[in-house]
Amino acid sequence: MQDIAWQAFSERVSCEGEWHVDCVAIDWPLTTAGTNQRVERATTVLASIAALEDRRAEVADDANPLQQEIQRLDAKLTALVDIVNQLLVPASALPPRQLLRFNAVGAVLPAVLIPPGEALLLRLRFDVCRSLPLELAARVERTLDEGRVFVAFASLGDALGDAIERLVFRHHRRKVADARQLTI
Repeated sequence: MQDIAWQAFSERVSCEGEWHVDCVAIDWPLTTAGTNQRVERATTVLASIAALEDRRAEVADDANPLQQEIQRLDAKLTALVDIVNQLLVPASALPPRQLLRFNAVGAVLPAVLIPPGEALLLRLRFDVCRSLPLELAARVERTLDEGRVFVAFASLGDALGDAIERLVFRHHRRKVADARQLTI
């Protein structure tokens, strides 16, 4: 199983960056009810992140007034979300940023984050919505070089797996676009 999960992880596009992340020990095997609840919550969190990360193209000066008003409302909502995030989870209460690479199969993270026990709950916080951590149940599958560990996610189901893949694709696309901007 270890080699199969690692192979599947290695063959997929991954999202790599520094996020506020921590892990807590959980009981294994997972209960069906607990798994269903986690999957539903994670799917909701990913939908929220997708909505908050979605940025419209800049509106030109000659755009119609309705487009300009939508852009102003979007900016106001973004500011409101930032304020609520700051109130709910101040920066001082967040776990430290850690280098993490993940996709719908699993994640590579620092070994110091791994709690004792057979299984863990990876809690990943994105800057657009720090108050809603993406929580994914996982098991340690492989110890890597440089103090890193590969964890394979517990069964996510199709909807959550697809949502994670879309998130990874958006982040990958954004990195490619940023790299192109630097070369222009």
